[in-house]
Amino acid sequence: MTTTLDIRVKKVNKVYHEGEFITGVVVFNSPTDIKHDGITLNLEGTVNLQLSPKNVGIFEAFYNSVKPIQLVQCSLEVAAPGKMPSGKTEVPFEAPLHPRPNKTLFETYHGVFINIQYVLQCTLKRSFLAKDLTKKAEFIVEYKPNQCEKAVPTPVRFSITPESLQNVRDRSKIPRFVVSGVLDSTVCCITRPFTGDLVVEHCEIGIKSIELQLVRVETCGCAEGYARDATEIQNIQIGEGNVARGVRIPIYMIFPRLFTCPTLSTSNFKVEFEVNIVIIFENDHLVTENFPITLKRS
Repeated sequence: MTTTLDIRVKKVNKVYHEGEFITGVVVFNSPTDIKHDGITLNLEGTVNLQLSPKNVGIFEAFYNSVKPIQLVQCSLEVAAPGKMPSGKTEVPFEAPLHPRPNKTLFETYHGVFINIQYVLQCTLKRSFLAKDLTKKAEFIVEYKPNQCEKAVPTPVRFSITPESLQNVRDRSKIPRFVVSGVLDSTVCCITRPFTGDLVVEHCEIGIKSIELQLVRVETCGCAEGYARDATEIQNIQIGEGNVARGVRIPIYMIFPRLFTCPTLSTSNFKVEFEVNIVIIFENDHLVTENFPITLKRS
């Protein structure tokens, strides 16, 4: 049996709100008694920004001007120096979740170029002859529903045709088609599904697939400039094969936890979201219609 250290928070879902106390226990397991120089617990919340490889060199000043943004920092002494007995020992802790002065706690978000993360790190300090024991555990921060602006439904009707498409050089190569429908709202509550429907009214060639794509648009920058990158979060097939004409096809998508958050805009970074309706024809050509959406927690 090896000596282990673990952090267990009281809430099973690990979700906390600003102003709450994070309570739990530090669990120590050892086959023998161990002397230590104290057990500390650090609570940290940071925003980590980075540039995509395609922008390296363009924004060299970015690396010097934008460092990780520290949102919260708290350090506690869980146990004074002494001896930890053999077997299993649980030491309780309680840490306040408050932002640093002039900072705001944003929701937990795991992106490609932007990461907002909150972590508990416990360290059992030992003498210079023995290595310190360290354990990290992430917890989730969400806005309180009553502190957010409510998502007021804003339905959007659409009609996708060759003439409605953007960034097309030669429209003569696009088959004649009409796809219409409605998105129930482009202002969405993050805990509710994204819904709507579409109908293929006409298409002169066969259809291979109709897909719904959720995209994150991350913007990082500083005074020297901004880098904007769009990356796919998830892709859901809502129609397979040459779907029947005139038949209503439902649109239904759940926003994935951690990989989405309420739409966010600050002086250093932005996290925005878009939905694409993608129609793939049987000749493997595809067309895409883009819809910016706003996410809220309410």
